[in-house]
Amino acid sequence: MPGSLGSSAGSRPNRAVLLAVTCLGQFMVLLDNTIVGAALPDMQRRLHTGLTGLQWIVDAYVLLVAMLLLTGGVFADRFGRKRIYLAGVAVFTAASVLCSLAPSVGWLISGRVLQGVGAAALSPASLALLAAAYPAPQERVKAIGLWAGFSGIGLAAGPVAGGVLIDAFGWPAIFLVNLPIGVVLLLVGLRSLDESRNPKAPAVDVPGTALSVLGVGTLTYGLIEGGGRGWTSPLILTSFAAALVLFAAFIAVEARRATPMLPLRLFRQRLFTVSNTAMIVVGFALMGSTFFFSQFFVDVQGSSILRAGLQTLPTSLTMVAVSPVAGRLAARHGFRIVVTTGLTLAGLGLLGLGTVHAATAYSDVWWRLAVVGAGFALTMSPLTGAAIQAVDPAEGGLASGVSSTTRQIGAVLGVAGLGAVVRTRQSTGASFETGLDSAFLVAGAITLATAVLTGLWLTKSRPDAEPKPEPDAESVPSPVSPRQIVEPVR
Repeated sequence: MPGSLGSSAGSRPNRAVLLAVTCLGQFMVLLDNTIVGAALPDMQRRLHTGLTGLQWIVDAYVLLVAMLLLTGGVFADRFGRKRIYLAGVAVFTAASVLCSLAPSVGWLISGRVLQGVGAAALSPASLALLAAAYPAPQERVKAIGLWAGFSGIGLAAGPVAGGVLIDAFGWPAIFLVNLPIGVVLLLVGLRSLDESRNPKAPAVDVPGTALSVLGVGTLTYGLIEGGGRGWTSPLILTSFAAALVLFAAFIAVEARRATPMLPLRLFRQRLFTVSNTAMIVVGFALMGSTFFFSQFFVDVQGSSILRAGLQTLPTSLTMVAVSPVAGRLAARHGFRIVVTTGLTLAGLGLLGLGTVHAATAYSDVWWRLAVVGAGFALTMSPLTGAAIQAVDPAEGGLASGVSSTTRQIGAVLGVAGLGAVVRTRQSTGASFETGLDSAFLVAGAITLATAVLTGLWLTKSRPDAEPKPEPDAESVPSPVSPRQIVEPVR
């Protein structure tokens, strides 16, 4: 019958098509994330905007993904994974066209908001479709591994593809590239995907979702606009105060709901709390620093956009290469040593980037980028694994989704916070180059401080040697799997 496990599992040819469709959808999302980073210098010139406008172009997207990711998974389980996946593809594709036609920064930011809504529906629904179609644990692990690996290609391809497209056609082309992909996904998905849902899915937490979006959004506004308006201006102080009130309301609401989007009881486990705190820092330092990579090469060192795209590759390539190894290292040596080593490497790499200048040869820059990528890649999968191990096996999907969400929240705050560092330095008469150096040094210092935290407080234990009981395929939670080790970097 429709929506049953049998129809979801389907024949092998149908499952092959499903695997291709879900992988291509996630590929499109990750390609869009890194490709936008390559376009920021061109956007700045053609749209006549400053650093604040660029921050909003990136954070408008990441904010919506961060705050709606868990809700998107619940929607997929409750209303149908195929339906939500295709809706996410449609919204993301339409929003991409809107972005490409944007005549101003305001229109582009609006398009990025819609892209974030589409991605927040597309990503968890694609993984839920895979989980339902591959009920056998071994087959599911292989399918999700392919999903994550193919998605990682989008992560690595973004800077180069962006450089080529922008050099030939300008920044609107980076969004138009999503149009043919989205159309193919919709046509094939409508005909080939089978519907599945979880009849036991919890109700959508509307108050929690609304308060989380408003709280993080208000805090982000204060951080981005504070550098230009002044940190003591009434509007900025009001935004910070409002953020505190909204976060307090969020905690109060979540503590009283029977099915909250974020069960606060999970944070009673030290392993869960420490791993997610570290994940916020990973998102903060990684996203906040990569936001400036292309701007450094183009605006400080005078590279072309195409060349800058190639020059930023060491970070994404090392992340793609090291991420699959990180989980195996954690399984052998334990969470603490792998995460702490990764954070230490990333922090040292960022401190190294804080000492590069306009005249620094690329031969002395690329390895610093590679160290940053390798360090952060070592942390993400083990931190997600630690969060999952801290909770009941039945809540593994939820824990993984929370881990992904905390990383995205960190990413939002990283772009806003490190941008504020640059703006504040410039307001005192420092150059953009000096401001970048300060941002990289701050990111490195915070990352190294977090390495000390994980070294002291993260458990020494390794991931469970025995596989956890597999839930029924129809009740698999939608939020991101522990195997989703490669996530939007930008």
